[in-house]
Amino acid sequence: MNPILQIPESLVSLILASSSPFRKELLTKLGLDFSTHAPDIDESRKDSETPEQLVYRLAEEKAAEVAKTQSGLIIASDQVATLGSGTQVDDKILTKPHTHENAIKQLQQSSGNTVTFVTSLTLLNTNTGNIQTVIENFKVIFRVLSAEQIDNYLKKEQPYNCAGSFKSEALGISLFERLEGNDPNTLIGLPLIQLIKMLEHEGIDILEN
Repeated sequence: MNPILQIPESLVSLILASSSPFRKELLTKLGLDFSTHAPDIDESRKDSETPEQLVYRLAEEKAAEVAKTQSGLIIASDQVATLGSGTQVDDKILTKPHTHENAIKQLQQSSGNTVTFVTSLTLLNTNTGNIQTVIENFKVIFRVLSAEQIDNYLKKEQPYNCAGSFKSEALGISLFERLEGNDPNTLIGLPLIQLIKMLEHEGIDILEN
């Protein structure tokens, strides 16, 4: 097991602004000592927003909300799945299906198409006010799926609380033709390569401590 890297007091504490167990697990991979605080904000999409603009705004709002009660380096992220490129106002966002019937409809829409996961990442230093925010896209190209394949997959994995109706880290991989992106962690919800670069700008190099 890798030792936990303690952030020097001069560089303040590290805070993950999320209640997601998946983001927590991803951040743990870096061996950093951090706490978690879930922000309570309105995540509704504005009429004029593209998916990229939506997640960019929400990540910064999450960080700002946590900064009201916590001080340190705050990591915040937001993600949507869309059948479009993520850059158009009319791009359809795939939400959590919640039911088997809704999940069938989503996977039928995705079959033979490309789903773009648009993920934002913000690092806010509450001591200096410095804020870094980036957008990282990851594309999932689906196989052409039969109705039987879709139904069988959903019955086996029941991904009804997952945007897009699949779990890429599990059996959902069987639905794909290929994946396109810079960082597979982005698909799960936290772009670690980008985060490492952001931390370096704040004086934290995880390979030097």
